[in-house]
Amino acid sequence: MSTRNKEKTIVLEEVRREGTEEQVERLALETNVGTIRVRYHPAPDSAAAVIWVGGAGGGLDGPAGGMYPRLSGQLTSWSIASLRLDYRFPNDLENCVIDTLVGVQFLRHLKGHERMGLVGHSFGGAVVISAGALSEEVAAVVALSSQTHGTDLAAELSPKPLLLLHGTADEILPDACSRQIYGRAREPKEIRLYEGCRHGLDECRQQIDRDLTDWLVERLQ
Repeated sequence: MSTRNKEKTIVLEEVRREGTEEQVERLALETNVGTIRVRYHPAPDSAAAVIWVGGAGGGLDGPAGGMYPRLSGQLTSWSIASLRLDYRFPNDLENCVIDTLVGVQFLRHLKGHERMGLVGHSFGGAVVISAGALSEEVAAVVALSSQTHGTDLAAELSPKPLLLLHGTADEILPDACSRQIYGRAREPKEIRLYEGCRHGLDECRQQIDRDLTDWLVERLQ
């Protein structure tokens, strides 16, 4: 199982189990260019899965007080699995896109999931927009508090749906970033702005959780 990075082929050589906790598998995806650490939330009879990626600093938990593990657990009741992915080289857009594509291939070929959703926060918004445009297996993309740099492929996502969520009080990346991406993207696309919500989305946590879960379930089930 491999994906191509310019002249270099990235090969997933081994999947190593590092432990299990509360129905979550701690795994290491060993590739020929390094280790991608992930958390896999299986779901019964699941054809769909979501990959969650962080911002420039990487990590597995996401914004809004641990949105990624929280929603990953909730989505299992809808028979949607999740893969929380930590980059090999945070803040390196090309490598982070490759890591996400390796995650897609892992879910498709080793776990049998046919429909993938991608969710990324901040820098991760650019990662999932790029990866979504490059992968045929991706069915839907969500960018949270996204930057604009690295989102040149937004128009190429169509006909895959794109959802942009942003707080109007974002102190790091203004909501104009998501509005610019929305302007360049083609249908189907949607943007939701949350009044008074900052970059980390803590102030609108409950509403974001509901909106994001409903959107993913509707498009992946």
